[in-house]
This record gives sequence, structure tokens and C-alpha cells, in this order.
Amino acid sequence: MSDRVERFRPLFYPRGVVVTGVSQHPGKFGTVTFHNLLRFGYEGEIFPINRDGIESLGHGTYRSVEEIPHGRADLVFLCTPAKVNPDLLRACAKIGVRAAFVASAGYGEAGAEGARLQNELVALADELGIVLAGPNGQGLISTSVSMCAQIVAPYPPPGSISMVSQSGNIGSSYMNYGVLTQVGYSKGISCGNSAQLAIADYLAYYAEDPDTAVSLAYLEGVEDGRGFLDVARAHTRQKPLVVLRGGVTDSGKAAASSHTGAMASNDQIFRGVCRQAGITRAENVEDAYEAAATFATQPLPRGRRTLLFTVAGGWGVLTSDACVSAGLELIPLPDDLCKAIDKLVPARWSRGNPIDLAGGETRDTIPEVLELAAAHPDVDSIIYLGIGIQAAQGQVFKSGGFYPEYGLDRIADFHYRQDERYAKAAAEVSQRHGKPVLVASDLVYTDRQYGNPGPLAVRDTGRICYPSGHRAVRALSHLVRYAEYRDKRSSGAN
Repeated sequence: MSDRVERFRPLFYPRGVVVTGVSQHPGKFGTVTFHNLLRFGYEGEIFPINRDGIESLGHGTYRSVEEIPHGRADLVFLCTPAKVNPDLLRACAKIGVRAAFVASAGYGEAGAEGARLQNELVALADELGIVLAGPNGQGLISTSVSMCAQIVAPYPPPGSISMVSQSGNIGSSYMNYGVLTQVGYSKGISCGNSAQLAIADYLAYYAEDPDTAVSLAYLEGVEDGRGFLDVARAHTRQKPLVVLRGGVTDSGKAAASSHTGAMASNDQIFRGVCRQAGITRAENVEDAYEAAATFATQPLPRGRRTLLFTVAGGWGVLTSDACVSAGLELIPLPDDLCKAIDKLVPARWSRGNPIDLAGGETRDTIPEVLELAAAHPDVDSIIYLGIGIQAAQGQVFKSGGFYPEYGLDRIADFHYRQDERYAKAAAEVSQRHGKPVLVASDLVYTDRQYGNPGPLAVRDTGRICYPSGHRAVRALSHLVRYAEYRDKRSSGAN
């Protein structure tokens, strides 16, 4: 275990957590954090602190940190006012705490006096040998120990994405997408003012963390550009790094300064850094999350040669345009693949790329075509468009007054089963042939309780269903560019 991994262990794998500021008021940050640790089944011990020793959420509390046995906790979550935090930190160090998350505000983001308090807190943490996250952050999660130490929701499902954000709300947005799609996280942290630990420190740790397959970051400023570049290069040699940056306009820079106390950087310089370091730079929150989720669940493509497979013509046309705009290679349909598909469907199908079956498919056609396409040596990636159409009609059958008579029950169930088969087939051929197969449907954002079985079945395979062909193209283009960067690095090219 490296020194860096060991340094971060008490922050993300604590044996016990001290929570300060716990009360009987369910709206107080300390109580919310205590609740969330309990609610999501944190595996270690929890030590809530209240100076009056009151009961909170049906649990007793400790009047002071000194009452906690030595060696039982190695992380403290501070929700208390800035003026009392130094004494709490000293007391925690005496019982063996080696990491602190400071949710408290009133530090570097609050002017000169706040900056002075922040510098003093960092100096004290350094003196005590304590890793200090924050201040002015919303919290952190670590799914391998079921830890949700946050002052807000959500808590995402387990997965291999690790996230760091200079904005608590953007971090929550990232995790909300994880809840929606069920492509989840290993770790996540709202780093606030990054007083002791810069965003690059977290990324350097994630690069070495065996539970992290891809890192996802939101930042509003980089004070040590050279250090960030070095960390990013080392990171992308091992695993993908997706970054969304705020504060690229004058107004955004002003907002970033007041938000985290960070120094906004020149965007042209940062764009160059991303290009040099192989960073996947996202344009917005959903783009960033979908890029990370795609890296976490799809193999890297061998090239740009892309095949579209659609059950409706219009989607194929628009997605073809998106492929060209993104620099993907929309290859002519290989002759042998065309002949093989010809044997499966009526003559009216498109005989080109996109492959449009024009409604001529039978029960097994879509899984068979996916297998043929993924197996072909001239195809690097596939985007499959339109899953859920059959199930949507099945939902309509089930919702009407004629159901379940007239055979509507049987045909509705058949439509459901078919779309579930298609989702499984897409994942299986992708895994079997080591090629990305991205599935897109405009039926993703239906009501979750009565969601369309097609996109829901994609989710059940552990992958995401993209809400449009354009979004799938965008995610695939991120995979292609990173794969090409890795290829150049391995060949020694600049």
C-alpha cells in the first residue's frame, strides 16, 4: 500500500466516525449527517457529540470527544462553528482520529477573517497529522463501507466512479444521475475550499485506488496549474479522468470566487492542459456523468469505425449527422455483413449504415443483427437506437379498457420480454467481443414507477440507456478520443 493510499484510508475507510453538532433538531447539519450515516448502514461505529448529552434519533450522545475510547474512530465530521473547531480537532487527535471533514462555513469563502481562520485550521491539522477535507463542503461518501457522511442527499449505488467536486450541489447532481441510472460510485467528496487538500490530491489518490475505474471532477479554479497537469498526466496513463469546469466566463469567475474561494484560471490555458494530459473535458453535468458512466461500463474502442443500428429511420438520420459532427467514422456497411442481414429480414431494409430494419424484424432478429455487427472486424463500436418501442405499445395495451381481453395480455407481455431481450443482447455482445455497444432511447425519462421496460432493462445490465442518439454519440466520442490518447502514449508519440 502506497503512502498516499494509506494517508487517505481514514477519510474513505474509517473504522469509526465522530459527528459534532448533533442535536434533536432534524434540520441541523450534525443531525442530518448522523441520520444519513445510520440510514444507509455505515459499517463502522458512529459517535455523535452533543455537549448536553441529549438523545438524538433514538440514540444517546457523547458530551465531549474525550468520552470516546481511544482508537475507535479515525474520522471526524465537523458541523460546528469555526471558532470551536480547533479545540475539537485537538481533542479528536488525542483519541486517534487521523482525518477530518469540515462542513462548517465561514472560512476562505467569507473574506479576510475567514481566510485567517482557514489558514490556522490547516496549520493545526498539519501539526496534528490530520488529513483535512473542506472546509465549506457538503460531505463525502464511500460505498464499500456504506458511508454517507453528508449534510444532503443523495447516496448513490455502489460502482467504480470516484468523484471530487468544488461544488457540493454539482457533486449531488453527479450522484443523482447515479441514482437514476444505477451506474454508481466508489467514492465521492465535496472538497469545498480545498484548504489543505487540493483537487489534484484527490485525483492522485483515485489514480492509485484499486476501487476506482474512472475519476469525475468538477472544478472552478486551479491554483497550481503545473501540479494539476502532472497529476492529470499520471492519472490518464492508468485510467480515464473526466472534468467539468465552471467559471469560464467573467461572470462565472466572479461566482466561483464567492462560492469556494478558488482562483479562476484562464480557460484557453485549461483547454490546452486537458488536451496535453488526455483529460476528457465535459460541457455540462449530464455530459460529464454520462462520460464517466460510459468509461466505467463499456470497453474502449479500437478505432473510430461506428455502426448505427436503428428500428426507425429518423433517429438514424439525426444520429448519423451527430456522428459526422463528432468526428466518428460512419463506415459503409461491409458487403458480407449486408449479405448476412439480408438472410434475416425482408428486402425493404436499408442495406446501409445506419442499419434500419424498417419494421421487418422477427422475434430473434435484433439479437442476431447485434451479434453479427459486433463480431465484424471492420466495426469498432455500435450505437443501437430505439429500444422500448414495443414495450411502449405494451404499456398502452395494459392501460386501456380492453385489457386483458382479446389477447392483449399475451401481446403486451411479449413486447415487454422482447425489449428486455434486446437490452441483454446488447450488453452480452459488447462483453463477448470487447466493443462498445451503446443503447439510446427517447423513452428513458418516463415515470420511474411505470418506466418503460426497455431502458429499465438496459439499466439492469449495469449500463446506462442514453436519452438520445446525440447523447450516445457524445459519450462514444469521449471513449474514442481517450483510447487514441492511450494508444499514442503507449507508442511513444507526442
